Amino acid sequence: MSRVSTAEFESAALPHLHDLFRTAARLVGDRARAEDVVQDVYLQAWKSFDRFTPGTNCRAWLFKILLNTLHHYRRKWFKVRFMKDEEGDLENTVQYAPPVPEKLTDEEVLSALDRVPVEFRTVVVLADVEEFSYKEIAHILEIPIGTVMSRLSRGRKLLRELLGGMARTYGIGKTADEGRGA
Repeated sequence: MSRVSTAEFESAALPHLHDLFRTAARLVGDRARAEDVVQDVYLQAWKSFDRFTPGTNCRAWLFKILLNTLHHYRRKWFKVRFMKDEEGDLENTVQYAPPVPEKLTDEEVLSALDRVPVEFRTVVVLADVEEFSYKEIAHILEIPIGTVMSRLSRGRKLLRELLGGMARTYGIGKTADEGRGA
């Protein structure tokens, strides 16, 4: 690449480094692995920057590379089997860990998010943390918009249930009996 191309790459891609790392760390759960993934994302982006169309959404382009890279790494690291969309599988996947502090902390919220199955967590992070539109998420993950909406709804529901359970143990919110007026 020429110097002009290097400057163009840096000005288009580097402002998104923090967002990419934060998302990689959240989805991988390990800082060192997230650093490796983001480094690979930028290497791949650098190599294919000639295919990037200036003036389009570089952030979404980089996130698409990130999600493809994470998919590759997951197969390599964990040999993950993809879950079936069955309610029984979801219930068996979400496990409760008793909280210790007296109020919900950022760490507990992040811990609850980590317990949401990865296919739902990915969509929740892209929508609610990174603020991508449904259309952008569908493009990044290469899935239909309806699937994005379904996974986001289910992911948010699982997260609410996890956080609601934690909150009730601290006396925050209503218990089932209080909600019925008992």
